[in-house]
Amino acid sequence: METTFLICAVAAVGVIGVVLLATAIRIVPEYQRLVVFRLGRSIGEKGPGLVFLIPVVDSARRVDLREQVREIPHQTSITKDNAAISVDFIWYYKVLDAEASVIQVGNFESAAEGMATTTLRAVIGGIPLDDVLSERDHINNLLRTRLDEVTERWGVKVTNVEIREIIPPREIQDSMNRQMAAERERRAQVTQSTGEKEASINIADGKKQAAILEAEGLRQSAILNAEGYAEALQLVFKAAEDIDQKTMTLQYFETLKKLGQGASTKFIFPLEFTSMMGDFIRNVEK
Repeated sequence: METTFLICAVAAVGVIGVVLLATAIRIVPEYQRLVVFRLGRSIGEKGPGLVFLIPVVDSARRVDLREQVREIPHQTSITKDNAAISVDFIWYYKVLDAEASVIQVGNFESAAEGMATTTLRAVIGGIPLDDVLSERDHINNLLRTRLDEVTERWGVKVTNVEIREIIPPREIQDSMNRQMAAERERRAQVTQSTGEKEASINIADGKKQAAILEAEGLRQSAILNAEGYAEALQLVFKAAEDIDQKTMTLQYFETLKKLGQGASTKFIFPLEFTSMMGDFIRNVEK
């Protein structure tokens, strides 16, 4: 009986020892740290690697040092010109001081989400609707700066903020759609008029080039014809220079012979007769 009780007691002590040993040894990855509290007082962060804790005396909180991303769902905000819009965004943060992130704030993520919501409304409330729709980068920088100012005391760095969607009121959306349709129509008309202008210029330029080529062709043809006529005249003049008086007389008689071969009645006056008539007319005039 006593032996059985002793065995049970030893077993119970062994189990308790194993449990205490398991709770005393922690393995911390490179991207995490342990914030250790001894009898309720912080003794700093431990890790990475193997960390030993005093059972019952020490307690620890794990903190992830990797960059985290969180989503802020659609929030209704009022712009500077009293337009109600719905905005959602995501923000990135990284814990730089593990001890401060545990000691300075009770629930960091819940506090940061509430701070992000109020900061969003404050930023949007100071910007007109047109600027909200067109200056996302500016709003992102404002949100990041405001959030970082708050989370800095918690040992957390806000690295980036990105607005994902901005939903303006229905009437604003309808107006924007009409404006975009008008702008597309204007661009189409400008493109069409530009194309017609370029086509007209190309046609006119083509006609101009054709007229120039035609005029050049006519000029070259005229030059060639003139050169041909000049060469022909030169040949005629050269041939005429080679003809003497006897050749002309023979041609004259040959022509009279051909005229006389016809059946009709003919009157032929020699060249000497015309010269005699000329002398006679001049004597009469005197």
